[in-house]
Amino acid sequence: MRHKRVAGVRFLHVVTVATAAVLLVSGCEGLGDNGSSAGPGPASGGRAVSPLKNSDGTKPGLAPVTADADKAEARKLIEELSTKGRGPKTGYDRDKFGYAWMDTADGVPLARNGCDTRNDLIRRDGQKLRFRAGSDCVVIAMTLDDPYTGTTIEWRKQQASEVQIDHVVPLSYSWQMGSSRWSESKRRQFANDVLNLIPVEGRANSAKGDSGPASWLPPNKQIRCAYAVRFAQVGLKYDLPVTTADKATMFKQCEG
Repeated sequence: MRHKRVAGVRFLHVVTVATAAVLLVSGCEGLGDNGSSAGPGPASGGRAVSPLKNSDGTKPGLAPVTADADKAEARKLIEELSTKGRGPKTGYDRDKFGYAWMDTADGVPLARNGCDTRNDLIRRDGQKLRFRAGSDCVVIAMTLDDPYTGTTIEWRKQQASEVQIDHVVPLSYSWQMGSSRWSESKRRQFANDVLNLIPVEGRANSAKGDSGPASWLPPNKQIRCAYAVRFAQVGLKYDLPVTTADKATMFKQCEG
């Protein structure tokens, strides 16, 4: 059963250095925006969809993978991943993946639609959306069913860090596994690809940092196979290997 938690309404003027450091390393950022309050906007439609039925990431959420046949399909997908050792972080910088949430990254769904990646994701996964006055893009309030914790969050922009955008395969992880040798345009694509991005509870995202599945899995055990599938989908799309330990952990989440 989901637990209801209402985010506070006190505006956070100061973000702690520790949190900022985590976000810089992981490449996953909060939802703050400089917009003003607005009236109610239309709600997003749809319930959480299984990653096996959402291979481009354009549908909302991350529904559990539970059926035996689906788990078998998930294991087959995970088996396709190549493996290698995790390299050093030398030279990693968030800016090498382009400025955050650009609408101009080529090769990804929802790009160049006049709305930045962050707000595209809120509109994809959030419900009961409210927009900034005069905008059909900038969301200032929503209800989010967080797959990582299994909780429902009533998010307001005044409490921006309550919800953060997670890169399922973290940017720093990708750097250590080979994106350091990619072109800048491919790194921009990776950082803004909706397949690799999920709005989630801020504390869970901060706890994850730039970990792979062997070091961190979502607290909500029901969606761990789905998380492994999404991690694999991103890795396969970008020909990005994972560590041997990460692959073994991912496979284990989807065992019958």
